[in-house]
Amino acid sequence: MMKDLKPREIVEKLDRYIIGQKNAKKSVAIALRNRWRRKQVSEDLRDEIAPKNIILIGSTGVGKTEIARRLANLTDSPFYKVEASKFTEVGYVGRDVESMIRDLVELTVNNVKAKQQEAVQEKAATIAEERVLDLLLPGSEAKPNGSIAGFEPDGQYENEIDINNSVNFPTNIATEIIESIQESENKIDIVTSKSDKNISSTREKLRKMLKAGKLDSRLVDMDVPSRAMPMIEIFTNAGMEEMGINMKDMLGSMMPKNTKRRKVKVSEAMKILCQEEAAHLVDMEKVTAEAVELVEQSGIIFLDEIDKVAGNGGSHGPEVSREGVQRDLLPIVEGSSVPTRYGIVKTDHILFIASGAFHVSKPSDLIPELQGRFPIRVELHSLGKDEFKRILTEPKNALILQYMALLRTEGVEIEFTDDAIDRIAAIAVDVNDRTENIGARRLHTLMEKLLEDILFEVPDTAGDKIIVDAAFVDGQLMEIVKDEDLSRYIL
Repeated sequence: MMKDLKPREIVEKLDRYIIGQKNAKKSVAIALRNRWRRKQVSEDLRDEIAPKNIILIGSTGVGKTEIARRLANLTDSPFYKVEASKFTEVGYVGRDVESMIRDLVELTVNNVKAKQQEAVQEKAATIAEERVLDLLLPGSEAKPNGSIAGFEPDGQYENEIDINNSVNFPTNIATEIIESIQESENKIDIVTSKSDKNISSTREKLRKMLKAGKLDSRLVDMDVPSRAMPMIEIFTNAGMEEMGINMKDMLGSMMPKNTKRRKVKVSEAMKILCQEEAAHLVDMEKVTAEAVELVEQSGIIFLDEIDKVAGNGGSHGPEVSREGVQRDLLPIVEGSSVPTRYGIVKTDHILFIASGAFHVSKPSDLIPELQGRFPIRVELHSLGKDEFKRILTEPKNALILQYMALLRTEGVEIEFTDDAIDRIAAIAVDVNDRTENIGARRLHTLMEKLLEDILFEVPDTAGDKIIVDAAFVDGQLMEIVKDEDLSRYIL
């Protein structure tokens, strides 16, 4: 929970995945802790405390997006990443800025719904089990007066049914399983009985076999929802939600539900029915209310490429994707009410984290009103050789650990010596300096080029151990690095 994480602990958790950038981690940790602090103050003052939005300034590949994403994961906060450059001013073709709020709400509703369905899985499985038993033994449910549907008291039958391919018992026969599946013959002996108690006993014996997995490979006939592609896709600029209408839901309710009769295995039928029942058990009104509350109180929106909408004063004509977008963003960041298909969502306490390289423009090029809504500005420094070495080895998802795990699936162990890691880091710095500085993403390019031959040939060399040292690194990469024209294209 958020209250269990102090700012220092938040930074420590971020350190597991992100190397360096202490100032940025410190700023976001304080912002996250302040959200919990706001909830502890008196209610009359709580609504007055606005979130302190942040601008992260730094070139690509230094960890801006990763910091925001990991921050949201720490507290399971609703999180949405969007590029500011995809928005356009109202009146032009492009995405409306309010769509990011709608997308955040949609994602949160789906996540809350999934968690609610997990919470009722046990109950859903019980109901699904009864429905599968109805498929296996039709007509076995008792009527209100105690008789069995389709059972004639005077009828007396003896049958032996082969269930090698399916378990579809006749509807009008009350049956009792006397013996379990015989491994050699793969058959069930079925003897009829006139008593309701025997029918119940048959169902219970089928239940035991179902739980034991003895019927998993058998086939049953059931109606399965068809996954046909929608015939109509609706694109709108401002969104039909503003009119209180959701066209997809409206048209969807008018269309008949597409189902298809299929033969499915009992194990697959259990999964399908369990999902259906879990969806029915979830109260969507509560899900919606909880999701909207989460978005309003704990939502985080990461506005990437904010520098692309900052005017640098050197252009002329209409600024469709610059100052117009800033003006449209302003009310959202300031705090406004956005109509969505789940109701009105207030953005007053959503935390906005913007980021940009600001190579051409600078934060002061943003309109003053928007600057005032991002009071915290943190500069992320470029990564050097030491940071690259740590990125390769220290994080829980370190690149070298990833490649070791990938090759281990082929039965091959690979080991990177210290001098090899040192050479990879040095080459990454050199290439970044001579070409475009893409930060830690350069390591992905180098590692793929370095291990290209190994990854291609490894299925034929199972069981071998590969040592990657400095000489191997130089042999694979130095020719490309030396040729500056080639390195611009390859690395």
